[in-house]
Amino acid sequence: MIAHDSDSSDVTDAQRAKESALLTWFAAQGSALVGFSGGVDSAYLAIVAHEALGPARALAVIGRSASYPAVQWETARRVAAGFGVSVLEVDTDEMNDPRYAANPTNRCYFCKSELWSRLQPIAEARGLAVVVDGTNADDLGDYRPGKQAAAERGVRSPLAELGFTKADIRALSRARGIPTWAQPSSPCLSSRLPYGTAVTPERLRMVELAEAGLRALGVTGDLRVRYFGETARVELAREVLAEWSVSPRREAVERAVREAGFTTVEIDPRGFRSGALNVLAGVTGGD
Repeated sequence: MIAHDSDSSDVTDAQRAKESALLTWFAAQGSALVGFSGGVDSAYLAIVAHEALGPARALAVIGRSASYPAVQWETARRVAAGFGVSVLEVDTDEMNDPRYAANPTNRCYFCKSELWSRLQPIAEARGLAVVVDGTNADDLGDYRPGKQAAAERGVRSPLAELGFTKADIRALSRARGIPTWAQPSSPCLSSRLPYGTAVTPERLRMVELAEAGLRALGVTGDLRVRYFGETARVELAREVLAEWSVSPRREAVERAVREAGFTTVEIDPRGFRSGALNVLAGVTGGD
């Protein structure tokens, strides 16, 4: 259950009730395989599954490919080790699927289809009753073609089913001492490329190096380096946008991104916008 530490006072009774329901949900399944990226949602889900079921009946599986940020893999391994979560890593091959590489608006469908096609046989071979992902209730109103791939393969989303919002997950994670509670969201690197721009390992690597370079400078909060050929468009969290948009920090941002292979660097004056490329492509509406 929720750790009784200095942060648990921020957890509401409703949030405690949700966590209790989640523990009961896992116990009722008997065993589970958790798709584990090391993000806020999947980290919390894996740790609760481990608590409810034990290491022999709960397995967190990381799918690794060029689209998966190395820093997130490091976080996933560190969190799992810190909480005793059983982890398995598998390679996924979506990069060699021409439907994925073409980067259509439903690119995530092909990525998740590949992921679940790898994870389901593992669950079956190990006798694990259910495969789950970290989709939460807030995600249900967003454009997420990967949800269709999960539904087609019977993947469950207990956080969404039980009404967990991102705020719930952060609060409960903080109470448990899970370090990802304040972590910015970090979708796959392919999300930095506009739809229709082919996904290649080289382009993903440029984006990853640019973002890593900015983090090394001390950039905090939400961050995206959007790929537009030789041009990188940098989206910074609005609370830090002003300080990194003027000299000498602006020049440091530009230098770090150029070192990743870009020629031109633009700092988006609107700041970070989740799903900005979806808006650009007309997939979802803008503000």
